Parts: sequence; C-alpha cells; structure tokens
Amino acid sequence: MATRLSHGDLTIDLHGAERWYGVAIAHLPAIERALAELPREQAGIRLTGMTAIAGLLGPEGGIGALVARHLGSETRAVRMILFDKSPAANWTLGWHQDRTIVVRDRIEVDGYGPWTVKSGLLHVAPPIELLERMITIRIHLDPVSAANAPLLIAPKSHRLGRVPETAVMAAVVRHGIHPCIAQAGDIWAYSTPILHASDAAAEPRRRRVLQIDYAGEELPGGLEWLGI
Repeated sequence: MATRLSHGDLTIDLHGAERWYGVAIAHLPAIERALAELPREQAGIRLTGMTAIAGLLGPEGGIGALVARHLGSETRAVRMILFDKSPAANWTLGWHQDRTIVVRDRIEVDGYGPWTVKSGLLHVAPPIELLERMITIRIHLDPVSAANAPLLIAPKSHRLGRVPETAVMAAVVRHGIHPCIAQAGDIWAYSTPILHASDAAAEPRRRRVLQIDYAGEELPGGLEWLGI
C-alpha cells in the first residue's frame, strides 16, 4: 500500500513537482475566453491553434516566463490538453508516465517510436532523456480539493527513467503518493515523465485543468514540434 504523503511543499528540482500559488489568477479571464466554445465535460481535448493565449504561454508571457526560468530562453509550449472533470464525467486514470510528444510530420529518426494518432494528431514516443528535460504545467481553472480528484504524483519518480508497466505500482509504493490540491489560479508544474494518476472524485464538482507540455530544445533529424 503506497503512503499518502503530507501537503508540505515540494520542489521540482528535488521532488519533480511544485505548486506555484496563485500565479495564473490574473490570466484566468483570458484563458476562460479562449476555451469558452469548447465542448464541456470531456476526459481530454487536445488543443491546437490556440492563438488567443499563445503569447501568454510563450517564453516572455505571464505564464510561459515561469517555465522559462527552468528551461531557458528556447522554451516553447509543445502540447496542450484540457481536462474537464465533473459529476457527469468522473473518470479514473491509472498510474503511468507521459511518454509521447506531438509532431508535424512523420520522419523516421533513431530512438523515436512507436507512432500513434490521437484526435487526429501525430504522436511519437521520444527517448526518455528528452522527456526528462521537459516540464508539464497544469493551470487550475477551478479549485481542486482532496475529495475532487486531484492529480496524484509519486515524488522523485521522475528520476527512474522509463518505468516498465509491470514495475509502475512497485515504484509508486516505494516513492509514496502526493495529492496535488489547488485553488483556482494555482499552477502545478512537474517533470514530464513523473509517475502520476487520478482517482474518480469522491465529491465531484467541476474541475477544469489546462495541461501544457513545454520543451527547451529543437527536435533532431527534421522532426518538428506541432506546438499549440
């Protein structure tokens, strides 16, 4: 049985994740406007062409600049997904690592594969070392309590490399579980390959999260990030 850790502050350097308190509050109206026409209560909507908030999320924008402190001046948002959990859409997500990136065209490059298509977008699994140099952020549009299905992470599991599926639960038990509770306007940032999961909400209320992957480098061999 994995240990449920306390809510003490984590750091992205040591634990692989940290909470940025209230940093997106001033930007929530612009984000809400950009997302207003999207379908509600979807497990995950993969977004592209989000020009209305591209500047905000870029390396000199109010949110992107926070990520650039970790990844440098070449920081770019490379994938965006909206999660909209509610009483009508109260799913679970098992423990896993995020292992794919979205690219413009299929170009065979050593170490990149297998290839998949999700929501019409071309995904490929890159070397784990690339994922280890990436950061994922979750912008909370609504508050998330312990009873409303916060993201669960296994601190320090971002240092494990590619974890075989058969070894995932043993790693979670070894590292423990931290629930990423948040207020609207908070951002949780984590090393992209950290082990994470989400339970169904015990007390479901609307819980929208805009999740964005960031990278600080170009891809090799002619591959290009699709971006947002």
